[in-house]
Amino acid sequence: MQLLKRMFIFEIMSTATKTSHIGRKISRIRELRGMKQEALAAELGISQQSVSNLEKSENVDEGTLKKISEVLNVSPEAIRHFTEEAVFNIINNTFKDNSANNNNYFCTIDPVEKIVELYERLVQAEKEKNAYLEKLLDKK
Repeated sequence: MQLLKRMFIFEIMSTATKTSHIGRKISRIRELRGMKQEALAAELGISQQSVSNLEKSENVDEGTLKKISEVLNVSPEAIRHFTEEAVFNIINNTFKDNSANNNNYFCTIDPVEKIVELYERLVQAEKEKNAYLEKLLDKK
């Protein structure tokens, strides 16, 4: 496991020098966290337009970067060294079969089962909506 962590760190450090546009990195980390610009702006106490401008900036001052890193729950170094390739490699290596070590990291969610479950919930919601509308029509 230590070797795997070292490989990730090496991958992050070796690919980090390819791009240095901090604003794009902030934007991508924010998106991966499922956060909108408005939410980041509210947490930082600035406007959404200011966040948009930050994300267009190639450089961000250290104080601002520290505040952003706290909101995104990552270190300033993680933002500086962030790359799409490193994220992909981490995800890819996490879900590889390590059966020789008896550490299976395969995703246990069956996508078809999930789709059926969501479909059933949608059908149930439609039935409830129709029953409610029929009840409203009966009152009139």
